[in-house]
Amino acid sequence: MSRETVVLGAGMVGVSIAWHLARRGRSVLLVDRLPPGRETSYGNGGLIQREAVRPYTFPRELSKLLSSLPNRRVDIRYRWSGVLQFAGPLFDYWRYSSPRHYARIIPEYASLIALSTQEHAPMIEAAGAGELIGKEGWLEVHRSQTELERRALEAEDSARRFGVTHDLLDGQGLALKEPGLGGGLAGAIHWTNSWSVADPGELVAAYARSFEQSGGEFLQAEVRGVRQAESGWRLDTDQGGIDARDVVVALGPWAGSWLRDLGYHLPTFVKRGYHMHYGTAEGQRIDHWLADADIGYILAPMRAGIRLTTGAELAPLDAPSSHDQLAAAERKARELFPGLGERLEAQPWKGARPCLPDMKPVIGPAPRHAGLWFAFGHGHQGFTMGPATGRVLSEMMEGEPTAVDMAPFRAERF
Repeated sequence: MSRETVVLGAGMVGVSIAWHLARRGRSVLLVDRLPPGRETSYGNGGLIQREAVRPYTFPRELSKLLSSLPNRRVDIRYRWSGVLQFAGPLFDYWRYSSPRHYARIIPEYASLIALSTQEHAPMIEAAGAGELIGKEGWLEVHRSQTELERRALEAEDSARRFGVTHDLLDGQGLALKEPGLGGGLAGAIHWTNSWSVADPGELVAAYARSFEQSGGEFLQAEVRGVRQAESGWRLDTDQGGIDARDVVVALGPWAGSWLRDLGYHLPTFVKRGYHMHYGTAEGQRIDHWLADADIGYILAPMRAGIRLTTGAELAPLDAPSSHDQLAAAERKARELFPGLGERLEAQPWKGARPCLPDMKPVIGPAPRHAGLWFAFGHGHQGFTMGPATGRVLSEMMEGEPTAVDMAPFRAERF
């Protein structure tokens, strides 16, 4: 089997890249061991976060670091095996989170976030997936008045610099928006130009079907090896060999380990996460996606039920599941929304966010191999930034001017 381009990884990032390249007339084969949208992209909070112009930092305040040590927080848990395995990248993550570095990173990161909804829009239309999308925004709920005021100042700055729109709600205004929430809440920021997705995995699958309708092909296969060949690249899979001129690595949390065989040792690490779906008590509902910002989890009213997604767990990618963090989030979620019902699944879902220490993805050509391209490390925002990544990488591969400056995203920075 021979293809002009092979894209490895059928999550939101890989599918979006394949979609853009096929639209440009390339012969594209998308390869993954599972159907599109069934791994990391399946399990997220279901938001296209136009407001997410500030990536998540490593905590630098001594009080927050000390509060993490008992390992009982909802927003962050750790295992010493993960801390030791990722010690180097985590130290760099802490370093890049300093005010001096972070001030430079924000506009670079925001340049891709700013393309998010505008690049999702044509893909949603082509895929006929409009019924999955809500454009009512989402609510960042705060229990602390101090934290609400701090975030309100950041929201104003994001509005001025990056075109983010929002409304500031006090406790009474929040109660009008969501009367089913518990009391004692300071208020919320209503992010108004972000979108919600009722079934994240199905949106990725719909984009993949649109890619196939444009002439692309999908192969469900396990890639066992890759090597350079006379005509470009040779991939060995459990479904046979594949020859390609170009190979795009969009393997999310698996990209770092996969690339070591080719001599690339990029400082990747993962933040694992869990989710569970719940019913609601009779007569109870929530209408918006909610983030309990001071605690660190999301409640999302999706097709499958109300999805509760946890914060980050620093642990090796394949370490056994631990459900304590989800249980702690569930207890807090029942305080926030007393109408939260019973669990709808026997076991929680587990996934991993692919991260790099400077909080930005790697997007662009491999430094030492012609025809090899990277697109991974999107952290918490691969679902949001996938279509924008597809656009700019396809522009790079075609030798065209890119929608934004791609120098901050090149692999050579490491």
